[in-house]
This record gives sequence, C-alpha cells and structure tokens, in this order.
Amino acid sequence: MYRYILWDIDGTILNFLAAEKAAIRKCFEIHGLGTCTDEMLSEYSEINKRYWEKLERGEMTKHDILVGRFKEFFQNHGLPVDVAEPFNDDYQVRLGDTIVFNDHAPEVLNTLKGRAVQCAVTNGTKIAQERKLERSGLNKILDHIFISEDLGFEKPDRCFFDIVFKTLGYPDPSEMIVIGDSLTSDIQGGINAGIDSCWYNFEKKDRKSDAAYEITSLSELTEKGGILEALLEDENACG
Repeated sequence: MYRYILWDIDGTILNFLAAEKAAIRKCFEIHGLGTCTDEMLSEYSEINKRYWEKLERGEMTKHDILVGRFKEFFQNHGLPVDVAEPFNDDYQVRLGDTIVFNDHAPEVLNTLKGRAVQCAVTNGTKIAQERKLERSGLNKILDHIFISEDLGFEKPDRCFFDIVFKTLGYPDPSEMIVIGDSLTSDIQGGINAGIDSCWYNFEKKDRKSDAAYEITSLSELTEKGGILEALLEDENACG
C-alpha cells in the first residue's frame, strides 16, 4: 500500500498552462511589449518545455533556462532581448496569481489527507511555488514541500529524492509513489529513486511510458480499483 505520495505541482495538481498564459500576458503589459497572441503563447510554451528538459538532463543551469527561454522567444519576435531577465523576475511572481486546479485535484487531495503523507516535489522556482501553494491552500493540505531550489538538486536527479527519503525518515520505497505529468522529470525521477510512479497523461498522448501506472484523470486514483483506493479503507491511516 502506498503511504507516501509525492505530488508534482505544475501540470499535475495545478493547470500550469492557464497560469503561464495569464502571467506572460500580464508581463507583456508591464513591460510595454504589445500583445502576446495565442500563437505566440503556443510557441513560447514549446520553447519553455525544451529548456526545462535541458535542465532535467543537466545541460543548463536554472538561471540559464529561466532567462534563456525568454531571450530566444523575444529574439524570434523582434522584441528587446535585454528585457528577458527583468521580464522573468516579474513572471515568477505573476505565475502565482492564477490558480486553476486540474480535474478533481482538490477532492482527491482532501480525501487522502490524514490517510497518507502527501508531499509536493517540484522543480519550479521557490518564489513562484511558494506563492502558488499559499494562494491555492495546498500548503495547508500537503504535509511536506520539497522545492528544488531549497534542495540544491532538480528532478529527476536521485539526489533530490535522497533528501526526500531522509526528511521522511527513510520509509520503505515500496510504500512510496510519485505522481506527475512529466516523463522526463517525474517518471524518470521515480525510476532513478527506485520507487513506483504514476504518469498523469491528461492529454492522452500516445507515448510509451516506463511508469508503473498511467491515468488520464486524477479521480482514477481513488475510485474503485484505483491505485490509492486501499487508503480509503485502511483503519491504520496516518494522522
């Protein structure tokens, strides 16, 4: 039975694309860059994914990817590249302004509260994640918050999870599971750490996954036959 649930935040519990869209448009307004169209947002989103994957592979530093993605995006559209760094600074704050939960996330998290140790495991920046967690109320639901900037390592690095294990008192790996939408960060992180993983494939991508489980809705976790259903019937639940 899984008694320790490691939740990814962006793209899993929270709808990151909604926050990203609102934050970028607000920052375009703040910096007088004109209108950011839907087409531009889609292009930026792809650039952003590519840069974060470089971080996960250890090819770039966090600072380089945060600023570099905007430099490339601005250059593509003839916008002043020297604005990239202050733009990113404002963007990190604005990311916490828009809170949109993914399907059934609050119900699932609240149902599991007290029945399992629920932790956030995130590569997002400290300033953005702490703001999101507070404004969403997740900081009152989750038992532990693990942010890569605090730990000094990014998912999927085994060292990130080693710190999680130590903080939790070295629980049995068979009682732990990481749930996330990223194959390169969350699922690979679970593999590197030697724990099971569940891929939240909400976009229903036709891709091969090495995750132990795959779901397209978070409600599948606790419904009849779900991988966390047993927690709802466990008389020895924590808390």
